[in-house]
Amino acid sequence: MPYRLTKIYTRKGDEGYTTLGDKPLPKDDLLIEALGTVDELNSVIGFIVSLQIRDKAVETVLTQIQNDLFDLGGELHLPQRAAITAEKVTRLEETLDAWNQTLPPLKEFILPRGTPPSAACHVARTVCRRAERSMVRLHRQVTLENPQILRYLNRLSDLLFVTARRLASENSETELQWQHD
Repeated sequence: MPYRLTKIYTRKGDEGYTTLGDKPLPKDDLLIEALGTVDELNSVIGFIVSLQIRDKAVETVLTQIQNDLFDLGGELHLPQRAAITAEKVTRLEETLDAWNQTLPPLKEFILPRGTPPSAACHVARTVCRRAERSMVRLHRQVTLENPQILRYLNRLSDLLFVTARRLASENSETELQWQHD
């Protein structure tokens, strides 16, 4: 297989454009924004894994999600090749349900904080919500061929919230509840 990235810089982006396939697009195009936010999300999830979390199930799930996010980006490049499937959404839902059952029920909002892995999951959750908003804006401009993309990102943000709680619980962290007036 030939190397895909033989040269890292091309100078083609110096004027504010990038190329997708053979089509030049401004770097502030909604598609480029959505792709960039999904890439940022993938990086934040990689950061969580780099924190050497003790829970190998979390590490395994997050690694699979990173692969899914690369697939999602690829699908945005080539919409005729559906990569985000209903089965991938179901996998997130099943993990979400299983992990949430082990946690105490929430009676109030919690403050996003904790140990570095737990806090990083909260950051990833907010980046995921931003990726979802970017995808919705893109979908309004050019209808996404695969509605599973929006479902996947929506479930993923929920899973990242539950993952933050799971990591907090395993580290015996006390979740601080929002104190409202």
